[in-house]
Amino acid sequence: MVSASSLSHLSLSLSSSSPFLHKPKFNYPTKNNLHFNPKLVSFSNTKRIYATSSQVMNPSLSKTDSAVPTTVDVDLGDRSYPIYIGSGLLHQPHLLQRHVHGRRVLVVTNTTVAPLYLDKVVHALTTENQNVSVESVILPDGEQYKNMDTLMKVFDKAIESRLDRRSTFVALGGGVIGDMCGYAAASFLRGVNFIQIPTTVMAQVDSSVGGKTGINHRLGKNLIGAFYQPQCVLIDTDTLNTLPERELASGFAEVIKYGLIRDAEFFEWQEKNMHALLARDPNALAYAIKRSCENKAEVVSLDEKESGLRATLNLGHTFGHAIETGVGYGQWLHGEAVAAGTVMAVDMSYRLGWIDDSIVKRVGDILKQAKLPTCPPETVTMDMFKSVMAVDKKVADGLLRLILLKGPLGNCVFTGDYDRKSLDDTLRAFCKS
Repeated sequence: MVSASSLSHLSLSLSSSSPFLHKPKFNYPTKNNLHFNPKLVSFSNTKRIYATSSQVMNPSLSKTDSAVPTTVDVDLGDRSYPIYIGSGLLHQPHLLQRHVHGRRVLVVTNTTVAPLYLDKVVHALTTENQNVSVESVILPDGEQYKNMDTLMKVFDKAIESRLDRRSTFVALGGGVIGDMCGYAAASFLRGVNFIQIPTTVMAQVDSSVGGKTGINHRLGKNLIGAFYQPQCVLIDTDTLNTLPERELASGFAEVIKYGLIRDAEFFEWQEKNMHALLARDPNALAYAIKRSCENKAEVVSLDEKESGLRATLNLGHTFGHAIETGVGYGQWLHGEAVAAGTVMAVDMSYRLGWIDDSIVKRVGDILKQAKLPTCPPETVTMDMFKSVMAVDKKVADGLLRLILLKGPLGNCVFTGDYDRKSLDDTLRAFCKS
């Protein structure tokens, strides 16, 4: 087992020291993203970006007015919803209250987040809104508790409180809380509304957006769940001020992913600004969160149920989930496992001849800059990888499909059409046995 303190010292043999020099101040992008083209609409209280198939980041939005949230819309027809992004949003009660349609609310949170933000959320839900009553359930913190036993505590509280179908569940926490609360909302009384208030980078840039909900099984991660969209996602970037360094870095694995699979300019921006992100520069964080949400929202709007395109968001996850399952849930953070899994996917892409060695080096460099691991722990064997990957959600008709990079930076494929020897060679290269 690899300790948290040793993670930053893991390295990829194919990589060398980074050639990139970083300026001390935040660097804003200077050209338009090739993938997106935003329509901006002025509102009295929001800056709104519509995530559609032709979305583009506008550099003029990089510096945000903390009093005015930026809004990215997830376009799903009559189930569309906004992602509010900004500083101090928990102090703007109208943002939450407009999405609560009944009189009963259940806040689902954990033992770490509750002392920090539960009172603020209850106040935001009830201030000048006395008809709403709020219950809360506080779960243990950690991936190891993302299971059916813990989920039952949410149902117990909802049933004991006699919540009805007009009730709203609120997920207050990181990815584990968001996934479990969402699954509880999808299942309770066959479906009640829910709201996401993510408090980690990982949840803010990825897991809170798109409606994937669920729990783990001892044989594999996220094998039990449902697609169930929230009413809104409220991202108060101030919650990152209390996030531990290890959790902060973990979230950047998902940010890096977007650049690799579909947004090369964003990746180049990250190479120049990783120091600013690690230093919690508020403008850098706001920009990274917003651009990540735009990428995620566009993909979800085009492929909600992961029939093809959305699967590309799982770069590194098939290897990463095997790491998480192999070492035991909670030992490695999700982003740490995804980082190592991304390096393995990139290595396999290179062995297939689909990318050149410069991309391999850049991936290793940026992950090391982000203080993320670039290889799996020695305890995860080749047989363990194969066993867990065999029950991965992307297996179809017995065939393991993978997300791999192909072509210039910012391009990838979701495929089962690859040389099996390349997969075996990658596993041998990263596994001791």
